[in-house]
Amino acid sequence: MSNNSLSDITPVFFLQTFILELMHASEQQGQQHCEQLIEHIAKTAGCFFEETYREETKKNQLLDRESYTELILGLKNNIGGKFSLASSNQDCITVTNTCCPFGERVTNFPELCRMTSSVFGGIAARNFGYAKVEIKQSIARHDGRCEVCVYTNPQAAKDRPGMEYTDATFVEEKQDINELHSRIEESMQQIWRKQSKLPAKKHQPPAIIAKSPTMQKILQAIEVVAPTLATVLIQGQTGVGKELIARAIHAMSDRCQKLFIPINCGAIPESLIESALFGHEKGAFTGAIEVHQGYFERAEGGTLFLDEVDSLSPAAQTRLLRVIQEGELERVGGKQTLSVDLRIISATNQNLEELVKQGQFRNDLYYRINVVRLNIPPLVERPEDLPYLVQLIIQRLNKKYNKAVESVSREVMQKIRTYSWPGNVRELENILERSLLFANGKEMTELDLELSGTEKTMEEWKDVKEHALARIEQSFLETALKQHQGDIKSVAENMGVTSRAVYTKLKKYQINLADYRGA
Repeated sequence: MSNNSLSDITPVFFLQTFILELMHASEQQGQQHCEQLIEHIAKTAGCFFEETYREETKKNQLLDRESYTELILGLKNNIGGKFSLASSNQDCITVTNTCCPFGERVTNFPELCRMTSSVFGGIAARNFGYAKVEIKQSIARHDGRCEVCVYTNPQAAKDRPGMEYTDATFVEEKQDINELHSRIEESMQQIWRKQSKLPAKKHQPPAIIAKSPTMQKILQAIEVVAPTLATVLIQGQTGVGKELIARAIHAMSDRCQKLFIPINCGAIPESLIESALFGHEKGAFTGAIEVHQGYFERAEGGTLFLDEVDSLSPAAQTRLLRVIQEGELERVGGKQTLSVDLRIISATNQNLEELVKQGQFRNDLYYRINVVRLNIPPLVERPEDLPYLVQLIIQRLNKKYNKAVESVSREVMQKIRTYSWPGNVRELENILERSLLFANGKEMTELDLELSGTEKTMEEWKDVKEHALARIEQSFLETALKQHQGDIKSVAENMGVTSRAVYTKLKKYQINLADYRGA
């Protein structure tokens, strides 16, 4: 670098670069270290800024709202921000900006928003006795602008997300979240240690990462819901960790000493789903040579997790409704009513309300399984979780493959933050595993995202194939209906399926049977 270019470095640019490089270096020591560093800088810097402001303005008393606003806007704008006051009243002060003091590279470190929160909140708490800081919008989260609300009235701040500060203790909402997080994780690991018979090297205890506000709300919901009898519906895209949340609910419930049984309903053939879930009696059908206990009986006293619940057949939906309403079931081919006591947690990546409208999912069952609904956000909406997830996954992969990778390079972390992760946490694990296998040394310097396009193409091909098969099946069904003039039994024999399966397909393709009878 020449002397001329050195002379062009402004104090603002130097500060931006220094802070961002400090954050990256701190990340190499672990995310917990990075988080503590941010909080320490914010706390000490906030006190310094306030003392400096008082010296310059000769103000020794508690700051009023006008002075407080002047202070926080001034300190941000003096280091390169473009903050302005949006609104101010006795309950809340709202400021906005269109240029981050840390520059555009702040998108690589959304954790720095906590520095703003702590500086604003600490100063407000010392002068008003209380503060909660809500970052509604953030450039770091690609919102295009920042909007920060500083609540100084506890009642106005109630039910608002954000970090909480008090004059004497600086008790933050985050501390409560961390304690809750620790309790949930310890409960999950206790169950895992007790029940897991798998080798620890390849199968490690479950862990939830919840540094983002949306995931912290999920943790709070788990604490409230877990001790109750309420059925829970978990919604979210494939790979977001729905089963992990279900395990956390079980671990924090009174049923934690009993079994947690996860079932992927979509992986069980339609012809076997009822037998698998509810069991069957000897001789109920060809091949039923003995009595079989279904998953509902085996989960007695514990929790049954029904993933892809939207794929249940109409008959299985009816049986499930009875279990939820009456707490009893009958095995396939049986006449004896059996009482069962278990908790049901369901999950789906589909829009169940839309399936109900289309007649593909029972309306009454939907309301029974949806007493409490938890919506798990996709990874792209959880940027604060990314570095912690990366660290956790690398630690696990190191143990699995006897590697010694300690961190990822700045360039790799930037790729991770800017990629959309359509496969969510599962895709992140996949790509990090593939990249770590070829990594040399203690830092991962390459991220193999190339195959993600291939994987996406394969998914698209799978969808095309399924749609094509569906069109062929519908055409074949309509031809059979015409040929047999709507006689379901004859159509079923022709197609090699049961009459019940034919009715299911009629509903699936929205075919009116009356149009073919007597044709």
